[in-house]
Amino acid sequence: MSSTRPFSPGDRGPEADGASGASEGGAAVPSESSASPQVRRLSFDGESGVVPLARDFARQALYAWGWLPAATADQRAAAEDVLLVVSELVTNACLHAEGPDALWIACDRKVIRIEVSDRGTGQPAPRTPHRAGRPGGHGMFIVQRLCLDWGVVRTPGASGKTVWAELGAPA
Repeated sequence: MSSTRPFSPGDRGPEADGASGASEGGAAVPSESSASPQVRRLSFDGESGVVPLARDFARQALYAWGWLPAATADQRAAAEDVLLVVSELVTNACLHAEGPDALWIACDRKVIRIEVSDRGTGQPAPRTPHRAGRPGGHGMFIVQRLCLDWGVVRTPGASGKTVWAELGAPA
């Protein structure tokens, strides 16, 4: 399913007071409150090798949030899905949008939300028809298949966009 909603149904969106537990410059800071989602932000400003950097950042967050090390095969698969979606969204920003600006990842007890912002004007969409076995063009198809929902947010009057995706937490 794809959507242009900025937030999934029932999501209250970003914190009104700006207290997201996020920081600039690649440092990760978890949220203080256990009632609110745990949030981490990575800025890609001046960075190279952004896809492996993003995967490592996401992997560290999954360890901090108890998704890793995984106790079961289902939990391991859920963590691998998160890392794959991070890779696909960051790769798409590299290939189609002049590179990513930032990665934002948040987790509550039920859902993990991944956001990748960039300065690109394009509209991500799975290629149709999807042609399995042919190289390239699988990124958003993979995101669509693995995620509960995904979409694109544009800020009026500003360049770029944020592509977001949500995955369910492991049982």
